[in-house]
Amino acid sequence: MNNQIKERNSHVEIHQRNHNCQRKAYLDNIRWLTVVIVVIYHVIYMYNGVQPFGVLGALHENQLQDGFLYFVYPWFMALLFVVSGMSARFFLENRGTEGYVRIKTRKLLVPSTIGLFVFQWILGYFNMQIGGGAGDFQAVPAPIFYLIMVVSGTGPLWYIQMLWVFSLLLLLVRKVEKDRLWNLGEKTPVWLVVCFAVVVYGAAQVLNTPIITVYRFGIYGFCFFVGYFVFSHEEIIDRLGNIWWPLDVIAIGLGITYTVFYFGENYATEPTINNVLACVYCWIAILAIFATMKKFGDKTTAFTAWMSSKSWGLYIFHYLPLAVCAFYLNQYVPDLPGILVYLFVGVSAFVGAYVLNEIISRIPVLRWCVLGIKKEKKSVSR
Repeated sequence: MNNQIKERNSHVEIHQRNHNCQRKAYLDNIRWLTVVIVVIYHVIYMYNGVQPFGVLGALHENQLQDGFLYFVYPWFMALLFVVSGMSARFFLENRGTEGYVRIKTRKLLVPSTIGLFVFQWILGYFNMQIGGGAGDFQAVPAPIFYLIMVVSGTGPLWYIQMLWVFSLLLLLVRKVEKDRLWNLGEKTPVWLVVCFAVVVYGAAQVLNTPIITVYRFGIYGFCFFVGYFVFSHEEIIDRLGNIWWPLDVIAIGLGITYTVFYFGENYATEPTINNVLACVYCWIAILAIFATMKKFGDKTTAFTAWMSSKSWGLYIFHYLPLAVCAFYLNQYVPDLPGILVYLFVGVSAFVGAYVLNEIISRIPVLRWCVLGIKKEKKSVSR
């Protein structure tokens, strides 16, 4: 009898593991769609009229297209951290803790540190040119100037730097909670998930670095861990999917309100980015995206599979061709109509990223330094 029970439990465990190993199409689609939004954001950001640092500035007055920046900035990176927290749970379920630190370090820390010295310093050079600061360092010794370019080349890699920190903190948390908190997360009712907006507001007030405002450890840390402990339960996502349309209506309403109310102010600095409206909008938008994608985007096509497989390279590489194209257009055809500027820079960002990804992913040492991969195949989910 005991042997039969053990055998039955073994079959249940194998079935559960096989279920967990399956790709979650809606999660893959959220990831690559968010990366596409990041690229479009950066294209418009390069010519925005409110954020003055490292950009070429407004093409004309009253840029309504800047509204896109306000509409997406409060939530799109927070969403990626939630997705990353979920992916960390699935990784540990399927592969265990063995090699976790090594793999996460190779995938996240190596590209955002060694990759800066090997490749991303090129982006640093163009960032300095665009920001108008390159001339200030003409008298600086070449090694020092190189180090300045390395730091300036961080660009979008701040996300994976923070993700590496959270991934390691997760191991310490797991040693303490031993899945007790994770099991409790499965029982979280929808109303309480919605009320997490209060926690998001509190988290947004703490652990924010000055000057470089993208390092928001409080809110992004919360998003990563709530992704791990709560959103990694399929039951939670299913419950959200049942109320997708109210969440969508509220999220769109909050987004329009936030954009109209704060349009013209610096949306990436306090208090615009961490006030009550911004934080509530951030959280409801995340819930609405998960609910809608679970309801309508939980499918895979040839196109979505391709976009998903290339999303890592698109994120890593898009800003360099974007910056190069923007810089030279500004230098040689400064009177180009705005619509063509956005078109050329946008196409350069996407095509350039895909081309760079295809080239560098085939060069053994370089692909390890810049992409964190050891062989020519798509990277492990982050």
